[in-house]
Amino acid sequence: MSEDPGIRPSDYQQEVTARESHAVSTAFDPATGARLKKAAKVAAFVLAAAFLLMCIDRYIKARLLARAAEEAAAAPPPVDFVIARPVAAIQRLVLPGQTAAWHASTIYARVNGYVGNWYADIGDHVRAGQVLALIETPELDAQLAAARAQLQAGEAQVLVRRAEVQLSETTYARWRDSPKGVVSEQEREEKRADYDSAVARLKSAQAGVALDQARVNQYAALTQFKKVTAPYDGLITVRDIDIGNLVTAGSTSATTPLYVMTQNNPIRIFVDAPQSAADDLIGSSAPVQVQTAGGVTREYSGKVTRTSEAINPQARTLRVEVDIPNPKGELVSGMYVRVGFGLPPRGQVQVPAAALVFRARGPQVACIDRSGRISFRNVSIGRDDGSVVELTSGVAPGDELALNVSAQITDGERVSARPVESAAAATAQR
Repeated sequence: MSEDPGIRPSDYQQEVTARESHAVSTAFDPATGARLKKAAKVAAFVLAAAFLLMCIDRYIKARLLARAAEEAAAAPPPVDFVIARPVAAIQRLVLPGQTAAWHASTIYARVNGYVGNWYADIGDHVRAGQVLALIETPELDAQLAAARAQLQAGEAQVLVRRAEVQLSETTYARWRDSPKGVVSEQEREEKRADYDSAVARLKSAQAGVALDQARVNQYAALTQFKKVTAPYDGLITVRDIDIGNLVTAGSTSATTPLYVMTQNNPIRIFVDAPQSAADDLIGSSAPVQVQTAGGVTREYSGKVTRTSEAINPQARTLRVEVDIPNPKGELVSGMYVRVGFGLPPRGQVQVPAAALVFRARGPQVACIDRSGRISFRNVSIGRDDGSVVELTSGVAPGDELALNVSAQITDGERVSARPVESAAAATAQR
């Protein structure tokens, strides 16, 4: 290496020394490797211990789950039960019903015209014969005037024909009473024919007058319908007219009604009773309890007024009508109500419908004996109102009956019975 003549030896030596002082040392401490190996062994031990603990936890949980499953499989199946109660002297049958007006009328116009004024609005109580609206009928008025003019013309024509008859009658009388030979028989017959023709023309004119009078009476009767009146005492529920509306006579589907009114005293209540209660409801005079949807309960003394006397083949129900006095208007048409009837008992015990089991042998109940075993018994149903069933045989008062028995439970199987506090709770389990 040639030395740069411009650089002094002392400067070169200093530069080499500075470079050597900044060089990175590659020498390691012998204890560092030992410490790294020890840390790796500790980490591996911790991981192995954590893995072992996780495996042990999973094993314990699996064993506990398997033991719980075995215990659950070996334990008797839990069932709820109720105690059969004796039937009371009077059974309350509560059914949904709907109120309907005693009379409900849709009022249409009987004449063509337009509404001149209306005097009754929805919610108004009106009397029979009260004017509800006034219809202006210019065409009908013109027709009535023309008919009256035609009648006057016909009456004048009758006067003319009557004068002709009188003249023909006197002329014929003179020719008829004339001595023979003065007038010929032919002339006498001609005068008689003139008289008969005059009488016929008079009768024709009188018939025309009668026809004109009938037409006048017709138009006069139609003008009475310009005043729309209430057919009975009642309540206006719908008003579909306003001043100036064009109205058309008739009650077709294309015709708009003027009013709808109802009479709500007395009021009808229609109930669809199950077939099992049809015999007891026909002719019943027991008090009827009516409860509205708002929860207000009112007692009414009434009885079944009439029935359809036929069972609905689809629903197996009997349409029953109960008429209730409603002088204060507490019930209105179209309300949903609950109607309670008092019926004589038909069975020995009553149980919730959830206690029944329907199998190939017919209706059954699952009784629980003192040892907690199930025994299925055949029963006979006296009355079924949907939630509570009256049984005539197969169950005695005090028997414990299982609810909602599963199809997997067999006769003689042991169960874990839990009592249900009330019949309402049993009904809610259905």
